[in-house]
Amino acid sequence: MVYILNIETSTKNCSVAVACEGKVILSKEIAEIGYSHAEKLHVFLEELLKETDLSFKDINAIAVSQGPGSYTGLRIGVSASKGLCYALDIPLIAVDTMQILANQVTVEEGIIIPMIDARRMEVFSAIFDKNHLKIRETKAEVLEEHSFAENKELIYIVGDCAAKAKTVLINDNFIFLEKNVYPSAKEMATLSYELFKQNTFVDVAYFEPFYLKDFMLTQKS
Repeated sequence: MVYILNIETSTKNCSVAVACEGKVILSKEIAEIGYSHAEKLHVFLEELLKETDLSFKDINAIAVSQGPGSYTGLRIGVSASKGLCYALDIPLIAVDTMQILANQVTVEEGIIIPMIDARRMEVFSAIFDKNHLKIRETKAEVLEEHSFAENKELIYIVGDCAAKAKTVLINDNFIFLEKNVYPSAKEMATLSYELFKQNTFVDVAYFEPFYLKDFMLTQKS
């Protein structure tokens, strides 16, 4: 049996799941405005193992959401994952955050655009087809009325950007799936297991999150 701990901390959602052979056994998550990842993450991991009667020695790999997203959230998730991999001498799997978000949605036609909020009208986004295959790479872009105008089919928007996206993406082919807000470790289970079977691991020593943009510090005047 292959047990994988999945960790997703790229947004306000602190989410963890333990999966066996690609199927979620148990998950825990909480989304708070104040980003409680540093306090909640290790507590959730310990609770997961206790409630599933597993120990860290039973875990075959750690999977972490690689970004883009919150600089602080990604740093906490990746640091914790790397620490566990070092201590347990097990491999690290990096999962595309946009893929995790897109996989929450099932559609019969059109495209899926997962979005993660950045600053002001800026978002991190990618484009997937109805089979969850990425057809446009992840970008940081500013939303405006002509965004995605080249796509005439149905466009399903998923993520935490619906409120601001609705103000500029007003064409009838945009469908906002507002129940799907944050990426979750639950959607990582199948993805991480497939990568595990392919031996697609990242170097624990050198792996860094996919920040996409440089971290910006703002100072109060």
